[in-house]
Amino acid sequence: MDHLSVRKDILGHVRRVVVKLGSSVVTTENGLDRKMMKNLAHDIHEMRNAGKEFIIVSSGAIAAGVRRLGLKEGARTIPQKQAAASIGQSRLMSAYDEAFGRYDIRVGQLLLTRDDLTHRQRYLNARNTLMTLLAWGVVPIINENDTVVVDEIKLGDNDNLSALVAVLASADLLITLTDIEGLMDCDPRVNCDACLIPVVEDITPELKGLAGGTSSGVGRGGMASKLEAASKARMSGVPMIITRGKVENVIVRTLSGELCGTLILPAKEKMSARKSWIRYNLRPEGALRVDSGAAKALTHGGKSLLPIGIIDVEGSFDDGAAVDVIDQNDNKIAVGLVNYSSEEMKRIVGRQTAEIDWVLGYRRYDEAIHADNLVVL
Repeated sequence: MDHLSVRKDILGHVRRVVVKLGSSVVTTENGLDRKMMKNLAHDIHEMRNAGKEFIIVSSGAIAAGVRRLGLKEGARTIPQKQAAASIGQSRLMSAYDEAFGRYDIRVGQLLLTRDDLTHRQRYLNARNTLMTLLAWGVVPIINENDTVVVDEIKLGDNDNLSALVAVLASADLLITLTDIEGLMDCDPRVNCDACLIPVVEDITPELKGLAGGTSSGVGRGGMASKLEAASKARMSGVPMIITRGKVENVIVRTLSGELCGTLILPAKEKMSARKSWIRYNLRPEGALRVDSGAAKALTHGGKSLLPIGIIDVEGSFDDGAAVDVIDQNDNKIAVGLVNYSSEEMKRIVGRQTAEIDWVLGYRRYDEAIHADNLVVL
C-alpha cells in the first residue's frame, strides 16, 4: 500500500475537522501549555484560510484546576474533580480565547453530558448549535461537563466524546493529538525499537492487543480508548489520525498530507447517522431473546424483528427504548428501538403479527423493532 497516496486521497476531500487534544497535550507541569495553544491557533488560522472548518474537543479543565489549586495528590473523588473542573474550565477557555484572539477568531464553549447525546431532541439541539457556530465562523471548544457529571451520565473520556462529536457534526476527519507519535507495533515505553503503524484499514483484536494503558498521569484515556473512538468514527465514515500534539505546525502538516501519525481508514460500509446514534449514544434498558430463525433473518437478511421470532423479554422498558437483541447462546447480535414496552412485549412474544390486535386490543406497529431502528453488530 502506498501510504502517502492513500493519505492524500483521504485528506483531499476533508473540509470539516474535529481536533481532540488530550490533557498531556494541553497542560504542562506548571499549568496550561499556552505555547502549544498558540501554535494550534496559528495552524487553524492557516487552514481556515484554505477553506477548512474546525471543532475542538479539549481536555485539560480538571488538570488545570488541580494545578491552579496546587493539589499535589490531584483530584481523587468526584466532588474534587467537579470542583477542580469548575476552576480549570474558565482558565482553559480564557487561554483559548487569548490564543485565537490573536487571529481575530472567536471561540464558543459547549459542555456536554451523556444525556445531551442520548435524548434525540437534545442531540439535535446540540447539532444545531454546532452548525450555527460554524456558520458564524466561530471555533467551538467542546468538553464533557465535568462540573456536574456523575457515572450515570458520564461519557467516559474525551476520546469517546470526540468520536461522538465527529459523527454529530458530520465531520470529514477526526485528528487526535496525544503525547506519542501514533499507534506503534509495540509499547514504545518499554521497547525502543517500536515502529509507527502509518495506516490502519480495520481495527482487529490483534490491533487492540497492541494498545496499552494511559501514557500520562493527567489524562483518562490511553491508546485503547483511542481505538474505541476510532471504531465509532470509522463506522460512521469518519477517518481518524492519531499523532503527537506538541509538534510545530502539526495541524498544517497533517492536513497537507505529510506522514504524521497513524491514519485509521473509514469503514467501507458507512452506518447512517441515526443508526450511529442508536449504536453508540444509547444505553440498552433491556433485552429481547430471539430464536435461530429470527437471528438469521436479522444478521443476514436485514429484516425487521417481528414478535413471532422473540422467545423471551428481559428487563423493564417503555416503548421507544433501546434494547439489546440476543440469540439463544447469549450472543448480542443487534441493538434497536422497540415499538412496544416490556409489558406489552411479554404478552405478544411468539405471536403472529395479525394476533397483536387480538392480544393487546390495538396494534401500533407490525414489528417489535423496525429495520430502520435496528443496528446489527
